[in-house]
Amino acid sequence: MKKLLLLATLCMTTVPELTAQNQQNQFDLEPRQIMLMTGKGPGQDGAINPYYGEDCLAIVQNTGSAEFTVRIEEWGKIINMIPVAGGERKRINLLAKQQLLIDGNNDEAISLELNFEPKRN
Repeated sequence: MKKLLLLATLCMTTVPELTAQNQQNQFDLEPRQIMLMTGKGPGQDGAINPYYGEDCLAIVQNTGSAEFTVRIEEWGKIINMIPVAGGERKRINLLAKQQLLIDGNNDEAISLELNFEPKRN
């Protein structure tokens, strides 16, 4: 009985943490809209990055048909600009001090999902 109670307690405390790490962040941006997704800190980011402050992977899924650009910046300097076509999924290295921005399409609204994974060496 004690083992069963211990197992139930362990499951209840582990499942919410796993759910938080796999949380999907869904966004819709209007034409020409730019959104800072990560990098300014808790309460200022558009997306919840459970690995904020450490190197990780950003998984960007374009759930619409209009192309958009992922912009990576560090201290205001553009590091990389990555186009994401409609329906495309990209895995992007995001270093601890980098910011991830989404540059919307000039003519169409866009839809995307943004998730994060720990970077494995």
